[in-house]
Amino acid sequence: MDKKILNKQAQHWENTFSKKIEMFGVSPSDAAIKALKSFKEEGLNKILEIGAGQGRDTFYFAKNGLKVQVLDYSQTAIDNIKKKIKILGYSKLITAKKYDVRKPLEFSNENFDGSYSHMLYCMAFTTNELFSLNSEIFRVLKRGGLNIYTVRNTTDGDYKNGIYRGEDLYESDGFVVHFFSEDKIRKLSEGFDILSIESFEEGAFPRKLFKVILKKKLFIR
Repeated sequence: MDKKILNKQAQHWENTFSKKIEMFGVSPSDAAIKALKSFKEEGLNKILEIGAGQGRDTFYFAKNGLKVQVLDYSQTAIDNIKKKIKILGYSKLITAKKYDVRKPLEFSNENFDGSYSHMLYCMAFTTNELFSLNSEIFRVLKRGGLNIYTVRNTTDGDYKNGIYRGEDLYESDGFVVHFFSEDKIRKLSEGFDILSIESFEEGAFPRKLFKVILKKKLFIR
């Protein structure tokens, strides 16, 4: 595994967002629509969104009354979200910051009701980095809080295609993707109860994904 190649992904996404302002469209993802329902059912309001990209899910959450703290490692993505915040008047509901989540999160313990990320986990992270990230999300969530995330899975058509970059990482069209099995998801769930692991498809290819809902245990030994 060449970490220099993985580290270059930040600049690749920066260039991509600069050229394609609405790369993923403006409508919320199906994952966000279902996540909102789960957050509402649990009475959760203060959400950490990691890897928000251009903010299509962020603004959907805010329009439905959630307070969202956004993190993304693309400055272009964060700048675009901040512009939309001003235009749409969501300064009381959305806060956005450029941040590399391979570092410890700069939030206090049990600060958020929920966490959401759409395909963030399947970026160019090593398995050890994923364990560290999940541990940090666990730390900043309140007990009973939900961590909802989506990942491309090992039934996806791009799995084992392209350039192999180590572990379950493959590069295609310049993007390095970390693919997930159910076993990997279960290993990452320490401290959480697994409420569901749901298969779904997205896009014209289509991408094959898992939507994972984890709940931080109320009683922790």
